Amino acid sequence: MVTWLFTYGFLFFILSRYLGVMSEFSVREAGAEDVDLILAFINELARYEKAEDQVVATSEDICNSLFSDNARAHALICHDGALPIGYAVYFYNYSTWLGRNGMYIEDLYITPGQRNTGAGTFMLQHLARLAVQQGCGRLEWSVLDWNEPAISFYRKVGARPQPEWIIYRLAGNALQAFASQS
Repeated sequence: MVTWLFTYGFLFFILSRYLGVMSEFSVREAGAEDVDLILAFINELARYEKAEDQVVATSEDICNSLFSDNARAHALICHDGALPIGYAVYFYNYSTWLGRNGMYIEDLYITPGQRNTGAGTFMLQHLARLAVQQGCGRLEWSVLDWNEPAISFYRKVGARPQPEWIIYRLAGNALQAFASQS
């Protein structure tokens, strides 16, 4: 189903450009029925980022972390007409300096056949409006240093890197070992 959807999406994209049909973007909150679609997008993103072997999430993991009663992350699906073309996952963080929540975008992904159509800008603007509506003091995300198309896109919309900050991460065995120390 998902493979068919992406193949159909690519053909729709080619035909719509050839016939001059304009895109009609929309964004909606994702639901538990979108778990397989979200996981397919996650795997597409991982392939693009040359990290497909690092995806260990299952459909059950996605369902529990995004759609359970205690979920702390949220997901959106971007459509071009009826066709799902991307997704975003975000959560709220906190700034002591601002004394306000912020919004952190974990993933913002538009499938390759739909890039450079305005879909990414549409999705990012939707997230920005949501952050403003929620009273967030800032909207943040990370980008791989080699991803020039994304860096260029983010600069074009006015986002700037924070070069004085370096992200540190504890994960996997290192996280487990540190947490178990007394």
